[in-house]
Amino acid sequence: MSEIKSLIEKIRKFNHDRDWEQFHNPKDLAIALNIETSELLELFLWKRGEKIDIEKIKEELADIFTFALNIADKFDLDVTKIIEDKMAKNEKKYPVEKAKGKSNKYDEL
Repeated sequence: MSEIKSLIEKIRKFNHDRDWEQFHNPKDLAIALNIETSELLELFLWKRGEKIDIEKIKEELADIFTFALNIADKFDLDVTKIIEDKMAKNEKKYPVEKAKGKSNKYDEL
């Protein structure tokens, strides 16, 4: 079993033990994911080189990854495959010879 699948199993058991599946419909998981990403952004708000609390960043990233994996699990998605597929699409949209060192969107290269 891959590490990601093992992690999803742990998350699934954690949710099951608490009877939280009833709350974990795709819409609410997507909303929760958005809220957690906002909490990550908040850690950087108004900061200009000040020390960022890495422990808080780790906590917010863990929440983000957990909700994202919950969504993938709801749709029985292979996380490794969907990331690899997206990377392949991005390689075509952003060829190195056009995109290297640039932040332009693919249609502006």
